[in-house]
Formats: sequence, structure tokens, C-alpha cells
Amino acid sequence: MAKRDFPCDREGVMQLLPHRDPFLWVDRILECEPGERIVAELDVRADLPLFAGHFPSRPVFPGVLIMEALAQAACCCLMAAQDETVNLGYLAGIDKARFRETVLPGDTIQLEAHIVQASSKFCKAEVRARKGEKLVAEAVQRYFFAPAQ
Repeated sequence: MAKRDFPCDREGVMQLLPHRDPFLWVDRILECEPGERIVAELDVRADLPLFAGHFPSRPVFPGVLIMEALAQAACCCLMAAQDETVNLGYLAGIDKARFRETVLPGDTIQLEAHIVQASSKFCKAEVRARKGEKLVAEAVQRYFFAPAQ
């Protein structure tokens, strides 16, 4: 059974998601109502190798990775509500994506997802990323689930 104790650290996140470094983009879960909503965080480490190539003179955390972090947070929320027959959530679509603020090395972003529609095979969530009080990004994301193998 997946870890269902919240808040949790990165170890708890890894019990919910199959992702590992260098592609795990959730550091901790602050709040979670499994299958309903989640608040998680990502510490954007200055030593990430991607900053060597993504605007090296003014490194910026890519918007596509903000969307991935939001998807991973939403899937943590969904996996916490599932049994072990489901172990993969795939990002299937992003609608109404807006990027409002840059994310820089050293920032911590808060990842929020509200599940608005869900079944055993499909889900839709409204997601937002914040840096302090500032809205960084928002979107409506869709996911589908694969059975454990």
C-alpha cells in the first residue's frame, strides 16, 4: 500500500511515485486529501545541471518542468487514493497554461492541485504553482493511469 501519512518528505513522495532523480520534481507534501487536493513543494536547487544550458547568464527554471512538477504533485494526490493495482500516471494534456512569474535557482515553489474529475483510468486537475504569494503558473491538466505490472 502507498504511504498515506501527510505531511511527508521526499521518501514519502518516492513511495507514491515511480520517478527518481534526476526527474523527481516534488520534495515534500505539506497537505493531502487523497484523491481531492494536494499542496506540495519543490526546492529549485542552484546546482541542477539544467541551469548550465538554460540561459546560463540568467538561469531560469523551465516552464515545462513547472508543469511536470505540478503533474507529479497531482499524481501523488491520486496515487495516495489508489490501491497497488495502479502505479503510473501519465500526463495526457495541458489546457489553459499560463506562466506569470519566473522561477530562479534557490526558489521554493508551492505546487497545488485540485482534482476536478476522476475515474479509475482518467483524471483532470486544476493546478497552480506559487512562489511566496506570487502565482507562477496555472493550468488544467489531464492524466491517465496504467496498471501495475
